[in-house]
Amino acid sequence: MSAHAIRTIFDVTNATSVLVLLVLGMAVIVGMMRVFNLCQGEFVLLGAVVAYLGHAWFGSTALGIVLAPLVVGVFGAGVERSVVRRFYTNPPGALLATFAVGFLIRAVVLGQMKSQATFVPAPLGGSLKVGGAQIETWRIVITVVALGAVAATYVAFTHTAIGLNVRATLDNPELAGASGISTSAMYTGTYAFGAALAGLAGAMIVPLQTLYPDLGLDHLIPMFIAVMVGGLGTLQGPLLGAVAIGVPTALLPTWISSVYAQVLVIFAAIVFMRLRPSGLISRDVN
Repeated sequence: MSAHAIRTIFDVTNATSVLVLLVLGMAVIVGMMRVFNLCQGEFVLLGAVVAYLGHAWFGSTALGIVLAPLVVGVFGAGVERSVVRRFYTNPPGALLATFAVGFLIRAVVLGQMKSQATFVPAPLGGSLKVGGAQIETWRIVITVVALGAVAATYVAFTHTAIGLNVRATLDNPELAGASGISTSAMYTGTYAFGAALAGLAGAMIVPLQTLYPDLGLDHLIPMFIAVMVGGLGTLQGPLLGAVAIGVPTALLPTWISSVYAQVLVIFAAIVFMRLRPSGLISRDVN
């Protein structure tokens, strides 16, 4: 296999892994909880900010990456307690409320940044030579972390007692409450977990880009498209949607411009959602 083919395969795999990592937290909040969370992109931004602060304050981007899901998870729990829980039965209100939260986060980050874009170094530099192709080490790490995060999240929701309680709460909160499950804690914990995953994604991808106030907002549209293509009600659906969106988005620029590739993928996603509104995998719990 030629070096060009190996590089193309890795680029497609890595780009898809990045989108899967970004979508994972949204798969929990939007896909499973069915809360249309317009500040999910800002949770990604906050994770990137924590990674930057780890480098700026302690000289360690790796420390920032470790702390990012913890910090953003705690912040997400506060958002759920103070804002989101008031709108579980009012989806339009949830859209407006989370949009306002995201706007405030972006405004604060913009006000504190000294420049429009800030470089954050990767904890691991250099590259590996695979079959004649030079593969960046940090991109390999991101791919591995994405796979590990998906596997850990799936196990947490399907093979643990807490995961069983979460799924019972999201399926039928009244019955779950009558069974002695603290539904309030389950909702808060699940939302915080989705926020923590977004924070991890932001911290992991910021060395590939730069830190800027619209970092999360720029990723929000492909994240939402992946969730809607994948379908609501399951964890697997949005992740499958991320693969369905990520692979052609990364592969098509081999033959056409990246702008045309994105337009074509979005158009195809719109047509698909028109023909199959429930998405690739959907489960109705009502």
